[in-house]
Amino acid sequence: MTGIRVREVSHYFGPVRVLKNINLAVEKNEILGVIGPAGSGKSTFLRSLNRLNDLVQGSRTEGMIEVDGRDITRPGTSLVELRRRLGMVFAVPVPLPRSIYENLAFGPRLAGVRGKEKLDALVRYGLEQTALWIEVKDRLHQSALKLSGGQQQRLCIARVLTLKPDYILLDEPTSGLDPVSTMKIEDSLRILKKDYTIILVTNNTKQAARVSDRTAFFLAGELVEIGPTERIFTAPADRRTEDYISGRFG
Repeated sequence: MTGIRVREVSHYFGPVRVLKNINLAVEKNEILGVIGPAGSGKSTFLRSLNRLNDLVQGSRTEGMIEVDGRDITRPGTSLVELRRRLGMVFAVPVPLPRSIYENLAFGPRLAGVRGKEKLDALVRYGLEQTALWIEVKDRLHQSALKLSGGQQQRLCIARVLTLKPDYILLDEPTSGLDPVSTMKIEDSLRILKKDYTIILVTNNTKQAARVSDRTAFFLAGELVEIGPTERIFTAPADRRTEDYISGRFG
């Protein structure tokens, strides 16, 4: 089943056209990897899906983005609800200067969840889904800022999960992490795919090859090609994709 459908989408920051007539579909419960060199439009594409680009003055989108059959570019779309359903995790982890528990309970409280039992269950769910529960269960009331960088990033993913999104948007989530932390996050993504649809923007082509079901290659604001990851990495249809994957540029 198709979860997100992008039709003829272009995005502008002022007069600059950053995305150019993008057409693609994201299937339910898949990991879609998005690769391409710096400046190719990957992050702009990701942020267009939950309209975070709207926060930039002079930003505008042309075309249609459907999430579960509803055009989220239309006026009147609830951005609070949209961003809850399409949770975003950024490259640099930004835990709140609060306890581990409060980092995870903060969002649900804002969303109206009340009662210690419900909040405890959400906190544990987020931590278990990101393989953090065993590591931090005895220090939930210590500062999240004391966690390692990799743990902080998994905490940020867990924080998104406590809001029970439908989609997880990841913008280079392991770019500053060591190989062991990267492996733990990739393992978590494989588990999360059972319940969530994941879009992973990454500058690490090997990471896309390891965890993505399908891969999209962006270049200069255009979608060059998209397809099953194995095919993209072994028999790409476009020479530019092969050149990028083989390291000839980028």
